[in-house]
Amino acid sequence: MSALTGGSTAATSFLSRFAGLKTQLPGNLAEREAASVVFAHAGLPGRKLEAWKYTSLAPLADASFHEPLTLLAPCDDLLALVPPPALAMDCPRLIFRDGRFRADLSTAPGFFSSFADAPELAADPRPMVALNTMLTEDGAVLDLPEGMDGGTLLLVHLASDLHGQPTAAHPRHIIRLAKGARLELIEISVGSGSYLHNPVFQIALAPFATLTHVRLQSEAAVAYHLATLNVSADTGAFYDSFTFTAGARLSRAETSATIAGEAARVHLDAAQLLADHQHADITTILRHAAPHGASRQTVRNVLDGHARGVFQGRIEVARGAQKTDGYQMNQALLLSPDAEIDSKPELEIFADDVKCSHGATVGELDADQFFYLRARGVPADLARMMLVRAFLADSIDALANDDARAILDHVLTTRWGAAA
Repeated sequence: MSALTGGSTAATSFLSRFAGLKTQLPGNLAEREAASVVFAHAGLPGRKLEAWKYTSLAPLADASFHEPLTLLAPCDDLLALVPPPALAMDCPRLIFRDGRFRADLSTAPGFFSSFADAPELAADPRPMVALNTMLTEDGAVLDLPEGMDGGTLLLVHLASDLHGQPTAAHPRHIIRLAKGARLELIEISVGSGSYLHNPVFQIALAPFATLTHVRLQSEAAVAYHLATLNVSADTGAFYDSFTFTAGARLSRAETSATIAGEAARVHLDAAQLLADHQHADITTILRHAAPHGASRQTVRNVLDGHARGVFQGRIEVARGAQKTDGYQMNQALLLSPDAEIDSKPELEIFADDVKCSHGATVGELDADQFFYLRARGVPADLARMMLVRAFLADSIDALANDDARAILDHVLTTRWGAAA
C-alpha cells in the first residue's frame, strides 16, 4: 500500500469521477473497472514506494480535480503559449485540448486515428497508468506501415483550469512503426492555471524502425505533469528521445524501455531547467533483453532558487543480452545554494560480456568564465544564460531536427532568460 492511499482527496475525487463517467467512456468497461480496483487499492504513489522515494505527490493529493468540460472551448489563448517556431512548422499537427482531439485545429496525417474511436486498454499495476486507464477519453494512434517515412509530426497538448477549479486530463497515445518505418515526433505540452496532465504513451518499434521523439514540457507554473512512456524496440530498431523540462510545479517523466531485439538502440536523453520551488523527476528503466543492444542516457539539470531535480536511471541486462553497451550520465548545474539534485543510478547485470557505465557530476557556474563575460560588459543575467546555454549545448545541438532545436532555443532564451 502506498503512503497516499485511495482515501486522499485527489484519489477519492478520481474514483468518484470514474463512477459517474464510466458508462460514457469509450472502450472495454471491464478493463477500466479492473484498473479502478488497482487504483483504489494503491491510491496515489507515495515515498514508501522505492520508485517514488524522491518525489512526493502530497500537493496533488490535497487537490480536487474536476471534469474539464472544454470540448468546444476556444483555444486561441492557449495556442499563444506554444513557441512560435513550432506553430511556424510546415508539417502535419495534432492538437489536443484537455486530453481530447481537436480536429478543427489539426492537420492530421493519413496514419493517424483517434484513440476514442477504437480504444486499446491494457492492464498495468502502476498507479498512474491505472488512473489513466480508468479515465482516458482520447489520444493519438499512429500506425505507420512497413517502410513508410512519416516525416515530422507536431503533437501539442493544451490544458487549463475550469473557472479557477483544477482539472485533469489522461490522454493515451499509441505509436506503432512497422518494419523500416521512420517518424520524427515533436511533442509540446503547455497550459494555463492549475491542472493535472497524466499522459501515457505505448510505443512499439518493429525491426529497423526509427522514432525520434523530442518532448517539451512547458506546463503552467502551478500545473502537474506526470507522464509514463512504455517503449519496445525490436531487432535493429532505434528509439531516440530527448525530454526538455521547463514548466510545471511538479513533474515526472517515467520511461520504461525494452531492447527486445538484437542490435536495437535506445537513447533517453533529457534536460531539466528549474527555478523557484519547481520539482522535476526523470525516471528511467532500460531493459536489455537481447544481445548487441546499445543504450545512452545523458541528463543535464540546471537548478535555481529552491528547485529540486531528480534522476533515477536503472539499466537491467538479462543473461542472454551479451555484447550490451550501456551508458548513463547525470550532470547538474546548481545556480543557488538552496537548489537540490538527487541522483540514483543503478546497474543490474546478469550477462558477463557487456560494457556498462554510469556517472554523476554536480557543480556551479565557473566563476572565471562568469567574470570574463562580466569584465567585457555582458550583463549578469545574459552572462548566466550564456553559460547555461553552453552547459546544454551538447544536448540541444545534437538534435538533428532543425525545428526541434529552434523550439528549445526559443524556450531557453525567453523563459529561462527571464528567470535568470
